[in-house]
Amino acid sequence: MSRRKRRTVAVDFDGVIHRYSKGWNDGTIYDPPVDGALAALERLHRRYDVVIFTTRVNPAMRGADTQMDEIVRWLERHGFRKGQHYDAITHAKPAALVYIDDRGLHFRDWDQALDEFRTRYPLS
Repeated sequence: MSRRKRRTVAVDFDGVIHRYSKGWNDGTIYDPPVDGALAALERLHRRYDVVIFTTRVNPAMRGADTQMDEIVRWLERHGFRKGQHYDAITHAKPAALVYIDDRGLHFRDWDQALDEFRTRYPLS
Protein backbone atom coordinates (compact mmCIF):
# COMPACT_ATOMS: atom_id res chain seq x y z
CA MET A 1 0.00 0.00 0.00
CA SER A 2 1.54 3.31 -1.06
CA ARG A 3 1.50 6.17 1.40
CA ARG A 4 0.39 9.52 0.01
CA LYS A 5 2.99 12.23 0.25
CA ARG A 6 2.16 14.63 3.05
CA ARG A 7 1.91 18.32 2.26
CA THR A 8 4.33 20.75 3.84
CA VAL A 9 3.74 23.59 6.28
CA ALA A 10 6.66 26.02 6.45
CA VAL A 11 7.19 27.74 9.81
CA ASP A 12 9.56 30.66 10.40
CA PHE A 13 11.96 30.24 13.33
CA ASP A 14 12.50 33.76 14.69
CA GLY A 15 9.34 35.42 15.93
CA VAL A 16 7.20 32.30 15.44
CA ILE A 17 9.02 29.53 17.31
CA HIS A 18 11.79 31.51 19.06
CA ARG A 19 10.28 34.59 20.74
CA TYR A 20 12.98 36.91 19.25
CA SER A 21 12.05 39.89 21.46
CA LYS A 22 15.26 41.85 20.74
CA GLY A 23 15.51 41.12 17.02
CA TRP A 24 18.82 39.87 15.63
CA ASN A 25 20.73 41.49 18.51
CA ASP A 26 24.10 39.67 18.40
CA GLY A 27 22.87 36.60 16.50
CA THR A 28 22.34 34.46 19.58
CA ILE A 29 19.13 32.57 20.21
CA TYR A 30 18.35 34.18 23.56
CA ASP A 31 14.60 33.89 24.20
CA PRO A 32 12.35 30.99 25.17
CA PRO A 33 9.81 29.65 22.67
CA VAL A 34 6.71 31.59 21.73
CA ASP A 35 3.86 30.42 23.96
CA GLY A 36 2.10 27.45 22.40
CA ALA A 37 4.77 26.77 19.75
CA LEU A 38 5.66 23.27 20.95
CA ALA A 39 2.05 22.05 21.05
CA ALA A 40 1.20 23.75 17.75
CA LEU A 41 4.09 22.16 15.87
CA GLU A 42 3.26 18.75 17.30
CA ARG A 43 -0.35 19.16 16.20
CA LEU A 44 0.63 20.30 12.70
CA HIS A 45 3.15 17.47 12.40
CA ARG A 46 0.46 14.84 12.96
CA ARG A 47 -0.89 15.62 9.49
CA TYR A 48 1.76 17.62 7.65
CA ASP A 49 5.49 17.71 7.13
CA VAL A 50 6.77 20.73 9.06
CA VAL A 51 9.77 22.59 7.70
CA ILE A 52 11.37 25.32 9.80
CA PHE A 53 12.80 28.08 7.65
CA THR A 54 15.26 30.72 8.78
CA THR A 55 17.81 33.03 7.20
CA ARG A 56 20.13 32.14 10.08
CA VAL A 57 21.33 29.09 8.16
CA ASN A 58 21.73 30.78 4.77
CA PRO A 59 25.24 29.82 3.56
CA ALA A 60 25.71 33.39 2.28
CA MET A 61 25.57 34.67 5.87
CA ARG A 62 28.69 34.65 8.00
CA GLY A 63 28.37 32.06 10.77
CA ALA A 64 25.54 30.10 9.12
CA ASP A 65 27.28 26.78 9.77
CA THR A 66 27.30 27.35 13.54
CA GLN A 67 23.74 28.75 13.50
CA MET A 68 22.34 25.37 12.41
CA ASP A 69 23.99 23.69 15.40
CA GLU A 70 22.69 26.43 17.72
CA ILE A 71 19.13 26.12 16.40
CA VAL A 72 19.12 22.33 16.78
CA ARG A 73 20.48 22.59 20.35
CA TRP A 74 17.91 25.30 21.23
CA LEU A 75 15.06 23.22 19.79
CA GLU A 76 16.16 20.12 21.71
CA ARG A 77 16.63 22.09 24.94
CA HIS A 78 13.04 23.31 24.66
CA GLY A 79 11.53 19.90 23.82
CA PHE A 80 11.20 20.21 20.03
CA ARG A 81 12.07 16.87 18.43
CA LYS A 82 12.81 16.12 14.80
CA GLY A 83 10.19 13.68 13.53
CA GLN A 84 7.71 14.71 16.21
CA HIS A 85 7.55 18.50 15.82
CA TYR A 86 9.42 19.19 12.58
CA ASP A 87 11.07 17.40 9.67
CA ALA A 88 13.76 19.76 8.42
CA ILE A 89 15.42 23.15 8.88
CA THR A 90 16.32 25.23 5.84
CA HIS A 91 17.10 28.75 4.66
CA ALA A 92 15.31 28.16 1.35
CA LYS A 93 11.62 28.85 0.93
CA PRO A 94 10.20 25.34 0.52
CA ALA A 95 7.19 24.50 -1.61
CA ALA A 96 4.44 24.54 1.00
CA LEU A 97 0.72 24.54 1.56
CA VAL A 98 1.12 27.58 3.82
CA TYR A 99 3.84 29.76 5.34
CA ILE A 100 3.56 30.75 9.00
CA ASP A 101 5.71 33.85 9.37
CA ASP A 102 5.53 36.82 11.74
CA ARG A 103 6.60 39.18 8.94
CA GLY A 104 4.26 37.79 6.31
CA LEU A 105 1.78 39.97 4.47
CA HIS A 106 -1.29 38.24 3.12
CA PHE A 107 -1.90 38.80 -0.60
CA ARG A 108 -5.30 38.83 -2.29
CA ASP A 109 -4.68 41.67 -4.73
CA TRP A 110 -2.32 44.66 -4.93
CA ASP A 111 -4.77 47.21 -3.49
CA GLN A 112 -5.29 45.07 -0.39
CA ALA A 113 -1.57 44.28 -0.10
CA LEU A 114 -0.53 47.94 -0.32
CA ASP A 115 -3.23 48.94 2.18
CA GLU A 116 -1.97 46.32 4.62
CA PHE A 117 1.63 47.37 3.97
CA ARG A 118 0.74 51.02 4.72
CA THR A 119 -0.66 50.02 8.11
CA ARG A 120 2.80 48.70 9.04
CA TYR A 121 5.31 50.79 7.10
CA PRO A 122 5.40 54.18 5.38
CA LEU A 123 4.88 54.46 1.65
CA SER A 124 5.67 57.60 -0.34
